[in-house]
Amino acid sequence: MKTTIAFLVFTGILAAQETRREIVNPAPTPAEDAKANSDKVPDVYAIRGQFDRIVTLRFKFNTDLLAGMEKMVKQEKIRNAVVLSAFGSVRGYHIHQVSNRDFPSKDMFVKNPTRPADVISMSGYIMDGRIHAHMTLATPDRVIGGHLEPGTPVFTFVVVTLGIMNDGVDFSHIDDKTYR
Repeated sequence: MKTTIAFLVFTGILAAQETRREIVNPAPTPAEDAKANSDKVPDVYAIRGQFDRIVTLRFKFNTDLLAGMEKMVKQEKIRNAVVLSAFGSVRGYHIHQVSNRDFPSKDMFVKNPTRPADVISMSGYIMDGRIHAHMTLATPDRVIGGHLEPGTPVFTFVVVTLGIMNDGVDFSHIDDKTYR
């Protein structure tokens, strides 16, 4: 009985570290959020290119994952890339996820600076030097995923592999919610 109570108290303390904050993520103007789809924008389109090179990044203990990626994107002069894979572990996390289905969109920011997790995967793009990365994290009791935010420190290590696109690839509209 004492063990069960101690476990529940301990679990409650850890769970109490997680915070959630929802924000509205409007387009530059309310009219852009309200606009209908345009016939001039295709339902789906292809972007052709080739990998110019592959870059693998290794992050050490306590490095902020997003800040480290931003540093290496600048250092390696990466303009457009695909996040191919990632693995490792983090000491805590800060991510956000979409939390509604109508415009304006809303994001739920989930932060737990004391909850370690394994990095199961990462995907996303680097578009004109800007990182848009999503990751999946696993703890002993759940899996969580979302958009990587500042405040995700590395634990043992994290390895991220990027496919750097050749010149001429245009990723400018990939994550533009008003391009519709």
